[in-house]
Amino acid sequence: MALSTIALATSALAAPKDNSLPTVMVTATRSAMSLSQVLADVTVLTRADIERQALGGLADLLRTQACFEMVRNGGPGANTSMFVRGADTRHTLVLVDGVRVDSQATGGASWQSIPLAQIERVEIVRGAASAIYGSDAIGGVVQIFTRKGDGAPQFEFGAGIGNLGLAKLDASLTGKSGLFDYALSLASERGTGFNSRPVLNDPAYTPDIDGHRSHSATARLGAQVTAEHRFEVVAMKSFIWSQYDGAAKPKVDDQNFNEMQALRGSWSAQFTPGWQSELSAGESRDRYETSPSVYLTETRIRNFAWNNSFKIGPGQLNTLLERREDRLLNTGLTQTPTAGEADRHQNAVAAGYILEAGQNKEWGLQAHLRHDRDSQFGGATTGTVAAGYTLSPAWRVIASAGTAFRAPTLYQSFSPYGPDATKGGKPLLAERGRNTELGLQYKAGSNEFGLTAYRNLINNLIIFGSAGTCNSQFGCYQNVGQARLQGLTLRAGTRVAEVRLSGTLDLQAPKDVTDTPNYASYGKLLARRSNKHASLRADTELWGWSLGAQTLISGRRFDNAANTVKLGGYALLNLDAQYNLTPTLRLQLQLDNVFDRAYQTANTYASSPRAVFAGLRYTPKL
Repeated sequence: MALSTIALATSALAAPKDNSLPTVMVTATRSAMSLSQVLADVTVLTRADIERQALGGLADLLRTQACFEMVRNGGPGANTSMFVRGADTRHTLVLVDGVRVDSQATGGASWQSIPLAQIERVEIVRGAASAIYGSDAIGGVVQIFTRKGDGAPQFEFGAGIGNLGLAKLDASLTGKSGLFDYALSLASERGTGFNSRPVLNDPAYTPDIDGHRSHSATARLGAQVTAEHRFEVVAMKSFIWSQYDGAAKPKVDDQNFNEMQALRGSWSAQFTPGWQSELSAGESRDRYETSPSVYLTETRIRNFAWNNSFKIGPGQLNTLLERREDRLLNTGLTQTPTAGEADRHQNAVAAGYILEAGQNKEWGLQAHLRHDRDSQFGGATTGTVAAGYTLSPAWRVIASAGTAFRAPTLYQSFSPYGPDATKGGKPLLAERGRNTELGLQYKAGSNEFGLTAYRNLINNLIIFGSAGTCNSQFGCYQNVGQARLQGLTLRAGTRVAEVRLSGTLDLQAPKDVTDTPNYASYGKLLARRSNKHASLRADTELWGWSLGAQTLISGRRFDNAANTVKLGGYALLNLDAQYNLTPTLRLQLQLDNVFDRAYQTANTYASSPRAVFAGLRYTPKL
């Protein structure tokens, strides 16, 4: 067996050999499986899906998928949050080529820092996954795979311009020579943008347009030294600068500086036909700085893992030993031995069993168990059990139940807002989730249908509560919150004549159910989350053109926990087109927000007006 396939089957930390295969994913179980075998609500996005999203970034692509809602404080480069099934942005685990990306200040990934141009493939798992990945995976997992070389050398160059001062360039070189495969990709983008806070009639804010600039690069080198052994190193780095109106100072034009990097090395081996193994080490850094309003925070996460996969009879046993080391540099850390610095580590052991049973393998069974020992809050044991049954060649039903957790960030624990034992404050505990779901799936030819009902109860939710148990007079982080995330997700696709139709509908109730005396927000919608949102897409081929149209619809939301600041619902229409001018030159066109709809995902922050893009992609024969 080729070892690139071994690495894929062993762990989700290794990119698949053929990233163009939409029917195979690794993230759901850390093992290569076809989508028809996966017992979870999952989606795979390929390079073709990514290239259609010529405007915006990763968050703009994900908001078109089921269960995802995006909140952005302005234009590209502004702080961005993603809510999966209504879960907070810090409750979604993000991996870049298997490297965990997270901020130990705010919690969650810096979505605005992840460059779309570098991505080859995205895998999405919805629901609790801590039994497989540990902390953070309460609402789901998003894993990003960058480019990988294979076959003859392939060069690709893209360039484009748009309104709002937009200009984009990217280039990549991939290939394989002898034992080695390689990939190198570079990208740059700039835009003059728009006024992100036009609704403020206040001299404290600068009434100007807020632009952005970004640069990113990825590099990968793999060596297939024998049929059984493979070594690989992959690195990614991105930088984004953006303007924003946030300082309560006369005519101050604030700026964000975001840097993100991810580095990983691995050795994969197949010791016997039934034993595959992988050793890996990775590190990510997330740095965020503002100026002239002074703020700086930097998170470093190191991860060491040993994955094994054993064929045992009709099933497969996966085992994992893992260590994670977190470090935060932040001037707000005042309750640590060294002011401005905080550290912690987690050691974990995990196992999972995957089985297909029955005369025609109509039964699918999966069970995962994991224990994390954290140097800060103690231990966390999580588990997941899932079962699926194929009713007919077209119909399948699946059910699962699982637990998950999110460790408190180092900033929540050790800033002035963290608990102070001298004032009666208790150390923050991990946030805990209990998820159950039931799904029905149908696929026959070009017709697809999926229905998933879920319920996720989150306890020990960390909220910013009243002052008294910390060193801040403005309030303290406390484990007193509770949330109930429940909903119904419908996905369908079909072909009508020459038009491919697909759509999603989410009916959800992400509510605050904090059970404390006189709590005014009980039963309210969680801030900035709607109770319904949908998307509908149509694609066709006409006179050599590939044409697409997508509608995004969201119901009303509220900007605060008390549900007193209303954000209106909206409907957007986006159009895209591609045309092959020559066998090696392709024209790309995109028009977003066709009707120039004004809407907000965060109060007082404008979203992008109508945006136009025209670009060329050149892929010569080498």
